[in-house]
Amino acid sequence: MAAFKRLLGHVLAHRTLVLHEDFQDLRDFMLSIPERFEAGEGIVVYKGRNELRRMSCGGHDLVVKSFHRPNVINRFVYGVFRPSKAKRSYEHACMYLAIGVGTPFPVGYLNVRRGMLFDRSYYVSLASTCPYVYNDLFYRHFDYADEVVRAVGRVTAALHEHGYAHKDYGRGNILFQKTEDGVKIEIVDLNRMYIGPIDMKKGCKNLERLPATPHMHRLLAEEYAAARGFDAEECFKLMEHYRSTQPGKINGLY
Repeated sequence: MAAFKRLLGHVLAHRTLVLHEDFQDLRDFMLSIPERFEAGEGIVVYKGRNELRRMSCGGHDLVVKSFHRPNVINRFVYGVFRPSKAKRSYEHACMYLAIGVGTPFPVGYLNVRRGMLFDRSYYVSLASTCPYVYNDLFYRHFDYADEVVRAVGRVTAALHEHGYAHKDYGRGNILFQKTEDGVKIEIVDLNRMYIGPIDMKKGCKNLERLPATPHMHRLLAEEYAAARGFDAEECFKLMEHYRSTQPGKINGLY
């Protein structure tokens, strides 16, 4: 009986797939993602409210993010009015790449609806080649740490100049690696984003979730201000002020 109910649920479910033109060969894989998750396929990268798994298909190394099922009210809202988190993640990733800001390449997304109610959504990207996250700067030695911080300042300025502000701009959502061309930065977890004018105060406040030493704040402020035509000292003061309002510290740092 349980198996029959699961089969009936699959039959009644409506699946909406959006796939980047470069990955049409993954259509069957994308449509089968819910069953692959049920079967425990892939390597779990993170499991909490949402779940990330690494999977491979057709020679592609992929990261699949399964967003949690909303409550009943939001299942109706997402089913009728609001774009899914997976759709927003995909569209925001395309927007980032269009302005030259790094993020793992977006492959596509899948929405699953049952009747009028939204059920789940899945966002798929290529796996990032960046081995480190911003938070690693506090627990490992990098002889190019200053370059990383300056790169974060420049990337943040580029986003803000285009009117984009990541709403969860935290220590775990900024990836980096050193390359022959310099430090590469990639931003992840893109489903929540503010789009609109971003002045100096809004821009500096957007960095409040990033821990930093005074030296790191100096570097961030210098790069950010230079890119946007602001006063570096004023940016520094704003960044330190906004960071000081955040609860918790790392090793006594802001």
